[in-house]
This record gives sequence, structure tokens and C-alpha cells, in this order.
Amino acid sequence: MPSSARLAATLTASVPRDGSPTVVELGAGTGSVSDTIARRISSSARYLAIEIDPVMAAWLRSRRDDIEVVEGDAVDLPDILAARGLGPADAVVSSLPWTLFDAESQARLLAAIGRSLSPSGCFTTFAYTTGLWIPAARRFKRLLRDTFDEVVTTAPVWRNLPPAVVYVCRRPLPADGQA
Repeated sequence: MPSSARLAATLTASVPRDGSPTVVELGAGTGSVSDTIARRISSSARYLAIEIDPVMAAWLRSRRDDIEVVEGDAVDLPDILAARGLGPADAVVSSLPWTLFDAESQARLLAAIGRSLSPSGCFTTFAYTTGLWIPAARRFKRLLRDTFDEVVTTAPVWRNLPPAVVYVCRRPLPADGQA
């Protein structure tokens, strides 16, 4: 199901409204979060929506010409930014299905996000409350804490099916885990 307007608003609350930030969305899918980001950012922002599924990427591209849709894998985020002459992202917003990924994939994706985020940038993603207890979700939360200096979990967004929490992550740690 697409994310609700309430979840999208919570997920994108840290996206800068002013200036010329670089904003990246991972797993753009149907564009429900994309719409919220596009309304939030200024006209001078650079906004990339990365989608691995070619059908979804084409659909989003045909629907939204104001978004730079990139068909690609989120693990390649550092290269995607570099290929477009962009430095680190100011905000990375993710709708990726983290609990469907194995431990190695979760770690590789988070490492790529950490390498792609500016020191003052913010990474946000969400998890459904119904699955917070499963091993992949608990492992993911531990990996977030190993990747970022600050990880804040929001109150549940009850106006979403299913309800979800948002993880707000700041200050990527060095790759070796040493601060």
C-alpha cells in the first residue's frame, strides 16, 4: 500500500525547505512520498528519486517531470550522486523494505547512505509497527545505531495502514565505527 499523507509528512519533516539542498528518495515506488518531497523543497533544490524497478521508475517518470527519476540500485548511491556532479546529500528519505533484506544487504545499503550523506544531513526511513519484533527489524535498528551517531524513533503514525514509526538518523559514523 502507498504511504499515507501523514506518514509521508513525518518521513519528510527533515527535508530542508529553503536553499539549494540535494534531496534523495530511495524506493520512490508509486510516488506518494515523492509528492510530499516535491511540495516541500524549493525550486533551487536538486531532487533525485531512485527506483530499482524499471516499470515503477518509468511510471513515476511519466507522471512527474519535475523529479529526476533514476532507475538504479540504492547501494550505488555514492556513484549516482557523483555521476550527476553532486556532492553529499542533505537529506535521504527511504521507503525501502528493510526487513526483506538479509543482514549483508542491510549493512551495504546503510553504508552507502552513510557515505552519501553530508555531515549535517539527515536520513529517514520507516518500519511498520506490526513487524518491529521480527529479527530482521531488530537487526536493522541495531545497524542504524552502528551507522549513525543519532537515531531517533518517532511516535507511531497511526494514520497509516499498517501503522509505522519513522527513524530519523543524523551524523553518519566513520565506516570503521570509530567516532
